[in-house]
Amino acid sequence: MQFFYTVRPGDTLYQIARRWELPVESLAAANNLSSPYTIFVGQQLSVPPGVNVVRVDPGDTVFRMSQFFGVPLSIIIETNRLQPPYILQIGQLLNVPAGVPYYVVQPGDSLFQIARRFNVTTSGHSNPELIRRVNQLSSTVIFPGDRLTIPYAPPGDRGLIAYTFNRGGGYDLWLYNPSNGGNRQLTTGLGEAFSVPFWSPDNCRIAFVGKSGILYVVSLADGVVTRIDQFEEGLGVYVNWSPNGQKLAYTKQEDIILYHVITHQVERINQPGASDVQWFPSGTELLFQALDSSGISQLFMMQTDGSSKRQITENTGSAYNHVRLSPDGSFVLYTTPGASISIIYTIELSTGNVFEVRGGPLAKNYFPAWPPDSSKIAYSATAFEDVGYFSLIKITGSQAEGDRTKAISNCFATPVTWSTDSRKVAYLSGCDNQGTASEMWVIDVAHPVPIRLIAGGLITSLQWSPKPDFYRKTTYTNQAYNVQLRYPSHWQRVADDRYEGTDGFFQISAISSEESIRAVCQGEAFHPLLPYGSEPRIESKQIQNQEACFIFPSHDQPAEMRSQAALIVRYPDPVQIEATTYHYFILWADENHLKEIGLSVTFLS
Repeated sequence: MQFFYTVRPGDTLYQIARRWELPVESLAAANNLSSPYTIFVGQQLSVPPGVNVVRVDPGDTVFRMSQFFGVPLSIIIETNRLQPPYILQIGQLLNVPAGVPYYVVQPGDSLFQIARRFNVTTSGHSNPELIRRVNQLSSTVIFPGDRLTIPYAPPGDRGLIAYTFNRGGGYDLWLYNPSNGGNRQLTTGLGEAFSVPFWSPDNCRIAFVGKSGILYVVSLADGVVTRIDQFEEGLGVYVNWSPNGQKLAYTKQEDIILYHVITHQVERINQPGASDVQWFPSGTELLFQALDSSGISQLFMMQTDGSSKRQITENTGSAYNHVRLSPDGSFVLYTTPGASISIIYTIELSTGNVFEVRGGPLAKNYFPAWPPDSSKIAYSATAFEDVGYFSLIKITGSQAEGDRTKAISNCFATPVTWSTDSRKVAYLSGCDNQGTASEMWVIDVAHPVPIRLIAGGLITSLQWSPKPDFYRKTTYTNQAYNVQLRYPSHWQRVADDRYEGTDGFFQISAISSEESIRAVCQGEAFHPLLPYGSEPRIESKQIQNQEACFIFPSHDQPAEMRSQAALIVRYPDPVQIEATTYHYFILWADENHLKEIGLSVTFLS
């Protein structure tokens, strides 16, 4: 529920925001106010969660606190469970809510207007029905003087948020659906408080380290859980998915491990002291942290087969921690030197330029995260240690520009995660009287009013799915063509080598040519019948470490081709079908699905 403050004579929006250490833009967004933010005496303002704890000074009384904050005495007494004669102790921490937990209906109000004014909206549309249900109203008719609880509405965003949740005594992975507010449990008895969900790029799987330090992968299509590996200590293990969603990269003992979740093949690259290993978008190179010959923490790149290793930083200071590559591969962020002091830096890989993030006032900055579009960073910064610590939810540019606070959590630190469209940030709060969060919140960076998604239980981590659309996938295997791939499960078989749906299709075959990959791709792209139009685009690629190319149609492709595009891959070993030897595999699919299906291609052993 939202809390409401009643404007008093002399109040300004800035003064009210400062009282609870709120960003002014957050308070304005919570009430849909426009600059110059004119307010009037008696107006009720929804006040977002802020720093609602004060330390009692000599001479402070409950009445004095009530007068200063403009909050009824009864609210402070009830919130802090104070008993008569309400004597306060010097140094005592007092919780002061930002108003009363209800809105008083004014003449001319309607449920629709109230919902719109106080952001009770889903997918941009007012949700007055939610207010009606929460207040158990028999109709939409309301009267001046009525007291209404104003709830938070599901934001209506796409994608899913995976989170680690303790409900009833054990931690497990759960899924929250922002489109409708639904929750469902994903695992049973496998999680730990330190478990962090790592989504595959195609939204099909989640990896996490759980009970007994075991690395699990859970399939969202069928709920099947696979044991991958085991660590002596599960806390702090970082796992990264390959761009095609088929391999996991992580470090164990003295090795970098690349684990294929479909074939279960394991590749080991000996690299003592490595950490934070992750794929570049190309899928052919890895980034990781390790020590140089002088024992100093540096960043390195190398091919996925362990070759062409090269150092890409010239660090002379403290260790690189929490290294994260931007999704587009152009920047790297890291924190240093450690937990008590944690400064965030970014490195522009093309120039080597290093940028220091301004950060919070205590130099305790945690959980920096890139959005899908790589344009900025979200993180939490510890602040207000004199009243038990809070976190500032901050946003900064990739070059550390425009660092601003967007919201406040009452946790010492909180992980953050970006929505699939790079517009919103979800974070944890609800750490009153305990070290673990019990609430999940979200803000729109452009309209930063905090919306509570979940309350209750204990939540330790969260991660938004990388793609907006979630649909089940099915594995297709063809022994003759020696190939396996994944496709949308709602597509129907129309032939042994072709599947179709209302939103796309795929078909497979093979090419017997012994020419170079370049010649074969040119021949297919510029076929005399112009199946891809007059100016198709050819994009070189590697699939399963084999030479490959994508062929994309031009704007004048015939409509009957249904946006057909193609992927050609050289077979690791030629395939014999009847009396013919084939050197290349070819996949045709609609342009929207080609890369997604193509990157899932696996050749059978």
